Amino acid sequence: MKGVIIIFKKTIDPRVSETDGAGHINNTTIPVWFESGRDEIFRLFTPSLSFSDWKCVIIKMNVEYISQIFYGTPITVLTWIQKIGNSSFEVYEEIHQEDKLCVKGSATYVNFNFKTQKSEAIPEDVREKLHEHLIKN
Repeated sequence: MKGVIIIFKKTIDPRVSETDGAGHINNTTIPVWFESGRDEIFRLFTPSLSFSDWKCVIIKMNVEYISQIFYGTPITVLTWIQKIGNSSFEVYEEIHQEDKLCVKGSATYVNFNFKTQKSEAIPEDVREKLHEHLIKN
């Protein structure tokens, strides 16, 4: 992707339990791996990662499977910020295995206050940090 400033990058070793009868990683594993790739984004909103202070609520997810992924070879999850709104943000994500794009997707999150049960504007300091990872079109 052109114009990427900073990419969140995470390596994951596929597990035997994630492999299905067809011999590839089961498609239900992919959203879990994408979520793991968002850990540093969650930390921007909730530095302690404490669920008592949690802010990020997923409201939409899209996954496009391009190529099979197999057990025995690490995968890399790449995550960028695609869009920043007032109280929401969208991530763009890819999973690569052996330098091959296997899956791409996106997810939309809302900055949510569980005590008031309402969305809140993204704080300015968090917004600035999100901009460091924003895909430039």
